[in-house]
Amino acid sequence: MLRAFFRTEAGSTTVLLVATVVALLWANSPWGDSYEAFWHINTGLSFGDAHFMLDLRHWVNDGLMAVFFFLIGLEVSYEVRLGQLRDRRLLAVPAVAAFGGMLVPAAVYLALNFGGPGASGWGVPIATDTAFVLGVLAVVGARCPEPLRAFLLTLAIVDDVLAIMIIAIFYTDSLALPALLTAVVLLAAILTLRWLKIWRAPAYIVLGFALWVATLESGIHPTLVGIALGILVFVYAPTDHKLLLAGEAVQGFTSSPTAEAAREAARRVQRAVSVNERLQLRLHPWSSYVIVPIFALANAGVRLDGETLRAAMTSPIAIGVALGLVLGKFVGIALGTWLPLRLKWGILPGNLVWGQLLGGAAVSGIGFTVSLFIVDLAFDDSALHDQAKIGILAGSLLSAVLGWVIFRLAWDRGGVCAPPDAEPSEDLPKTLAVPVGPTDHVRGPAGAKITIVEYGDFECPYCGRLQPILEEVRRSNPDVRVVFRHLPIRTLHPRAAPAAIVAEAAADQGRFWEMHDILYANQRFLTDADLEHYAAQLDVDPWADVPRHVARVAVDEESGQASGARGTPTLFLNGVRYEGGHDLDSITRAVEDLRQSA
Repeated sequence: MLRAFFRTEAGSTTVLLVATVVALLWANSPWGDSYEAFWHINTGLSFGDAHFMLDLRHWVNDGLMAVFFFLIGLEVSYEVRLGQLRDRRLLAVPAVAAFGGMLVPAAVYLALNFGGPGASGWGVPIATDTAFVLGVLAVVGARCPEPLRAFLLTLAIVDDVLAIMIIAIFYTDSLALPALLTAVVLLAAILTLRWLKIWRAPAYIVLGFALWVATLESGIHPTLVGIALGILVFVYAPTDHKLLLAGEAVQGFTSSPTAEAAREAARRVQRAVSVNERLQLRLHPWSSYVIVPIFALANAGVRLDGETLRAAMTSPIAIGVALGLVLGKFVGIALGTWLPLRLKWGILPGNLVWGQLLGGAAVSGIGFTVSLFIVDLAFDDSALHDQAKIGILAGSLLSAVLGWVIFRLAWDRGGVCAPPDAEPSEDLPKTLAVPVGPTDHVRGPAGAKITIVEYGDFECPYCGRLQPILEEVRRSNPDVRVVFRHLPIRTLHPRAAPAAIVAEAAADQGRFWEMHDILYANQRFLTDADLEHYAAQLDVDPWADVPRHVARVAVDEESGQASGARGTPTLFLNGVRYEGGHDLDSITRAVEDLRQSA
């Protein structure tokens, strides 16, 4: 579920960015006046004498975006029942971080705008744009491990829920009681259908649309309807009974491949998966590649001429939004992460370090979709609109750059992936317990004066960063050879062990180092299907003689344990543990020192 979500959102970032650029180019072109004119075209529905009319922008913001928030409701429901939000220990830290990431930006903004014409815009810098954040993390690559993505996704879900509550409570101008009562009755009807276990999609679609209209007429923003309906959709783990029925139906089709058997197999397999998950699978592409980009096209257009930019540079609204996103989000999420960890309210997924968490806090300042959404609710004056939008664009861009810099600095300082119960390094052996032998994987001349032994893990981001450095050291020093030994950290990297097995299968055909390089070039994609694809490229059978390959990996692990390797990468230079930095200059100096002392 998480891997599919990451790929969809990250892939949609390009489409969203293109839509944003098109909106900016349109608004700043010689036909810039047509931008606002187009989105203010009135369209609607007529039922006899009754007319329901909205301009195009409101159809996008109030209509299409209800589907976007419906999807958020589905995700919240899934995560609470089956995902990250089910474990309170894992929920506590990102939840408090999300709260801090909203409170501090709002305070920063109000410090500059309290009592002024822009005071109502305090909600603009509070929200994180999940699509853009995951897109930036995709660019960051192996520097951002999977546990950090899980942490930031949980934070973003909590952030979205809090943002919806703020929109509903603070950005509702007035209430029309008859329409509100109608909305309550319609919601009760939907709950009744759910209680009676009536699952007819047309009934829910008709009632849902009527509820959306009633909520819109009541004065409450209809996005609240989207998230509420999403939360109400059933989610469950497949039961053994349903899985058995699905398996029998598929087996029946296999033995008798008729159209009727195919329909029955499809129906049984579909019923084994909850409606929530099926809707997420269908709606994610529409939301990511259509709805959100159209929203950006309708809202991101702002004139960036000299007059507008000069006004924004001195505007407390633009400055407040930008500072709220860059400084407020960073400080708020960092403090919100530190506090529950300090008070032992919860734990972090995996073995995250502060450099990674601070990088995640920085990129969380990318506020776009919900921020633009709140701009439309907070300001009626077009000039204030433009200033707030410029603040969003500037703050989001600076947050992305800041996050990239932090990830780079944290990575370049080096690091080690180790299980939570790893022993302190000062109590461990300092020398290689098992000398390099004929069964080792060696790259370089057999008679090399200097041997670098690496205990590595194909899913470890630090190992991935180290590989080109070791290769450069080897190329620049003909008397150096590199030896790779497996040390998969299973508690952090569940795909490392299967990757090691496939590497050993390649070694049987003399292609270990080719597979080694492919695996490190694709660290984030190590599923069984991915591994089989890489093996096919080298004409290798990945699962041939698995027990022998498992035993071969275990030999490396035992030698690593005996040598005191408790994390990856662990290096030994001529049999002595290397404790310097994992950068080119540090390793090169260590090699030169060995050469001079020989």
